[in-house]
Amino acid sequence: MATLFSICDGRVEILGGPVPDTRLLKGGEMLHRFVDTDVDRVPRPVALRSGILSNDWTYDRHQHRKAQLLYSKRGILCCEAGNKVWLVPPGCALWIPGQLAHSARGAGLVECHCLYIEPSAAKSLPKACATITISPLIRELILRVAELPECYPLGGREDRLVMTLLDELCDAPISDLNLPMPREARLRRLAEMLIADPSAKTSFANWASALGTSERTLSRLLIQEIGMSFGRWRHQLHVILALQRMARGDSVKTVAMELGYENASSFVNMFRKTLGKPPVRYLAEHRATAVSG
Repeated sequence: MATLFSICDGRVEILGGPVPDTRLLKGGEMLHRFVDTDVDRVPRPVALRSGILSNDWTYDRHQHRKAQLLYSKRGILCCEAGNKVWLVPPGCALWIPGQLAHSARGAGLVECHCLYIEPSAAKSLPKACATITISPLIRELILRVAELPECYPLGGREDRLVMTLLDELCDAPISDLNLPMPREARLRRLAEMLIADPSAKTSFANWASALGTSERTLSRLLIQEIGMSFGRWRHQLHVILALQRMARGDSVKTVAMELGYENASSFVNMFRKTLGKPPVRYLAEHRATAVSG
């Protein structure tokens, strides 16, 4: 791949160099990436990074001054921030406020776009981590902004395009559903296995055995670390994944099957017990609140 250059407010920027701070990226292979400059130094309201990674990879704990919107176009991203895990399936995005330390990892082929937004341009966006519903319009705006030069002209069409994207993000529905992440080593392994295969029907006894501990000890550790039973914790994971998939148009039946439920009714009952409403009603009310707000 040829090395590309762009002039940004009188400075020469190198495009197509090595991954930013390669010490942070472990495993996998960076198949395609757009830029390598420090996002906090880009003199624009929005800087965008795009990449395609293959195989299992992790991006170690780090932080930056600018806020970040992490959008998955293909593959599932797993981001940890503030002792909580946020899952980002295709078509969804995670909002990460500036200066918040976080890490990310993925399995298989992952294609993502990261928008880094100046604090002054993100005053109407969440002050804490949140998942943001990506509408078809926002998706197309992200893809279009990804094609702009690093230092796009200010005051012109490109600048208006970026401002439109920010306006749409401010009005997009948000959710704070997340999965509490334990620190204890055995519980971390359990969490990683559940996230990797949420449809697994492994019994609690078998999970305990696989982790080399007893059911009683595992139950006690879960309550101490995350304040939840195993069943409630797994239901929380299923609800998060279900809402994200239904928000992008998947049917209740399809989601139920993907999460390992025997039928849609059993999935709906779980959802109602967890959030107090069936999934279709919950989504409808959530969208109505977002529109009216």
